[in-house]
Amino acid sequence: MPGNYREVYEQSISSPEEFWATAAEEIYWYKKYTTVLDDSNKPFYRWFDDGELNTCYNALDYHVENGCTEKTAVIYDSPVTGSVRKITYGELLKQVSKLAGALSNKGIVKGDRIIIYMPMIPEAVVTMLACARIGAIHSVVFGGFSPDELAVRIEDAQPKVIISASCGIEGEKTIEYHTFLNRAIELSHHKPECCIVFQREVLKANLMPDRDYDWDEVMKDAKPVGCIPVKSTDPLYILYTSGTTGKPKGVVRDNGGHAVVLKWSMKYIYGLEPGDVFWAASDIGWVVGHSYIVYGPLLHGCTTVLYEGKPVGTPDPGAFWRVVSQHQVKVFFTAPTAIRAIKREDTAGDYLKKYDVLCLKYLFLAGERLDPNTYHWISELLDIPVIDNWWQTETGWPIAANFPGIELLPIKAGSPTKSVPGYKVEILDENGKSLNSDEQGNIVIKLPLPPGTLVTLWQDDEKFKESYTDRFPGYYNTGDGGYIDGDGYIYVMGRVDDVINVAGHRLSTGAMEAVIANHPDVAECAVIGVADELKGQLPLGLVVLKSDIDNCHETIINDLIAMVRERIGAIASFKQVLIVNALPKTRSGKVLRGVMRSIADGQEYQVPSTVEDKTVLTDIENILKGYMAGRKENSKF
Repeated sequence: MPGNYREVYEQSISSPEEFWATAAEEIYWYKKYTTVLDDSNKPFYRWFDDGELNTCYNALDYHVENGCTEKTAVIYDSPVTGSVRKITYGELLKQVSKLAGALSNKGIVKGDRIIIYMPMIPEAVVTMLACARIGAIHSVVFGGFSPDELAVRIEDAQPKVIISASCGIEGEKTIEYHTFLNRAIELSHHKPECCIVFQREVLKANLMPDRDYDWDEVMKDAKPVGCIPVKSTDPLYILYTSGTTGKPKGVVRDNGGHAVVLKWSMKYIYGLEPGDVFWAASDIGWVVGHSYIVYGPLLHGCTTVLYEGKPVGTPDPGAFWRVVSQHQVKVFFTAPTAIRAIKREDTAGDYLKKYDVLCLKYLFLAGERLDPNTYHWISELLDIPVIDNWWQTETGWPIAANFPGIELLPIKAGSPTKSVPGYKVEILDENGKSLNSDEQGNIVIKLPLPPGTLVTLWQDDEKFKESYTDRFPGYYNTGDGGYIDGDGYIYVMGRVDDVINVAGHRLSTGAMEAVIANHPDVAECAVIGVADELKGQLPLGLVVLKSDIDNCHETIINDLIAMVRERIGAIASFKQVLIVNALPKTRSGKVLRGVMRSIADGQEYQVPSTVEDKTVLTDIENILKGYMAGRKENSKF
């Protein structure tokens, strides 16, 4: 690779096939590809089309065969159970090979789907890699999701097997995963052939006869199996992300491009070498967990930290710094929300001072916009480069970042810096016209996307085109708005659809509206995301009641909050509802959600010429301004 960012980036754009072919040399291929990029079926581009490999082989077997058997692959750190365990590459390979054998015994073959519904325990990592080993397609469902959300994913992916655990642990709470799983299977028309359940000591599940199998029993009888070669373009996993209609979209990731770019990114974006300790404080249920807890670090031969805890409360605001110090973490990746939570409880950084964190060279933050105040606070506290990076579930790895492994560029607070090599980011207006520097519009990426990004949506090519490529032909539409300044720095200002970002988790306001609309007293509703200092955005419900309702408003509001918590999950943080007389709309009946978001966030907005009744908009403006002023006043105390 050339020695500075500009050279590397320009090569990736002017000669993408040559650029990624060079990167692909770092991956072991059973059958070397002859075509780097197949663009014969636009917009469905395929990388390394006729090559064959195995992701699990590259993540485990390759390192063991090259003398790294005793090197630590995973550090499992669980303050909620008071345990720390180190797992070597050799030990991990043995576990993965045995589970792969157990799955084969259950009739799993290449292309079958397996849903993983597990907490942050080593067995979850083992399961993901075992699926990859035999060519099964895994779909990890975040453990915080309710049975309803899990059922939707079961219905769509149609897994042959579901692998879960008896429970998860969040602080002092025990979450009954198996109970949720039972309910989800009841709700889904599709039924798995069997479930494998890992029994945790804190809570044992009552297994269902003829359906459920104990993890330990399954593993005891299994014989290890080797890796199955798969095509570069075969799916590795499906990961569901919130859609604007409330129905989750199954992002499909391939094997070849995914392995190539994740290994490349570990060195050139994150500045890591094999053997370094890397920690992404996320969850395996999210894309960060897939890319940078499991696959990226292991493909690169690093040690990855699997953390079952919180930034605060397990036990205190020094939890992250304890992990960094104890395990000698070189690069740490987390969400701005986590840093804001630490800041709120330890503004002076007293807990940080208890630990020696000189091992930490870089802090990466992603998941939502990194506000300048948070950036300056943590940057001054740690006195190391704090690097914002921006990406999506769909892309699987950063779109914009800074580059310790190439050249560390000057940092501008509020910007995730510049385009990552392979991504040609542009700003377009509503009509698809390119905008000049500092002009705000739609953030898009010129096709083809680089390797490792989504190849389609699960069994829905038309939805893929409708969601990402139809609006701006020749481009991938990120759905985010923003601008690029005169120095090429990207500024991401937020979503332009109804998906909001709560503490780094993308959630559909449409899904919340669907729940609220089921309440018998509700005539219509809208949910918008409003800016929140801690979590980035929080959902706010605006509800119009039926005209003949005599019930107490407080009772209705409590009902709505409980309904969303039950159907979507506590992760939605849905706690605020305003009862209003009417919602502002266009003459065609479209609710002005974007306008209401702008009002709530104190941003300038234009009243559409098609607004149906300006008096309704005026009333909503007064209500929202009063509500936000009240929040601001209360936050002082």
